Amino acid sequence: MRVLLFPGQGSQFVGMGRDLHQAHPAARDLLDRADRILGTPLTRLMFEGPEEELRATRNAQPAILAHSLAVWAILEPRWGAETFVAAGHSLGEYSAHVVAGTLSFEDALRLVRRRGELMQAAGEASAGAMAAILGSDRETVEAVCAETQGLVVPANLNAPNQVVISGERAAVRAALETLGARGARRVVELKVSGAFHSPLMAPASEGLAQALADVALTDARCAVYANVTAEPVTEESRIRGLLVEQLLKPVLWEPTLRKLIALDEPAFFEIGPGQVLKGLLRATDRSLSCRSLGTAEEVLAFLDEV
Repeated sequence: MRVLLFPGQGSQFVGMGRDLHQAHPAARDLLDRADRILGTPLTRLMFEGPEEELRATRNAQPAILAHSLAVWAILEPRWGAETFVAAGHSLGEYSAHVVAGTLSFEDALRLVRRRGELMQAAGEASAGAMAAILGSDRETVEAVCAETQGLVVPANLNAPNQVVISGERAAVRAALETLGARGARRVVELKVSGAFHSPLMAPASEGLAQALADVALTDARCAVYANVTAEPVTEESRIRGLLVEQLLKPVLWEPTLRKLIALDEPAFFEIGPGQVLKGLLRATDRSLSCRSLGTAEEVLAFLDEV
């Protein structure tokens, strides 16, 4: 069973997608469409930066989705009729739903631009923060969050001993201090524009619900594992609500990976920029491999093999 994994925010980099645009007409057509759909030169920002502007949530999200789906545009003629399952980390769940046929590329691109705008605005209004904790288990992190004064919650359960927390800046910093004292190997405050996947994203979730209400969704043709539940979903009637909830609740990535690992002979592929998800899979089960398909060289070499 092929398992397609789609990366989320943080995987962007200046120069992303340029080689795909140059190497394959299907990728070039899709990336040029992205510029027309948004009415802005997204590809120029992807190819040339500046990095600070590309890192802004409203830009990073459509850029990563466009890169991932440019890779899929090359793969789809070979893979499109085959059975697979998909999962995406936060933003990546939208890429997964495009591949599954739930969303059109045009609607998904506009949605993630709006999602990024809403998240950025909510972050600026609340002055929240996020931080990564390495070397501390989920139960310890949850307990420290619960006992810390102020709002701080687990936001990303990424891998064993790798959890991201999110919330009010003072509460996040207090939790980091406690976790460091309780043996966490490393704690790092993240350079993000808000407290994503926490209750501080409530204004963004309300705006996203309105945006999703105006978009046509269809049942997925393959199972997409939802961040909120770590369970497969195909029904359009459930998907819309899960995408809204995702802004407020933790990304259950490690539980999702464990469900995918339990499938019959899973073969993992990371579709899009970077190798973050490959690393998280290896951190969850070192016996497994994941093929990275993010650059033109990687994609074309793979197609020559199959």
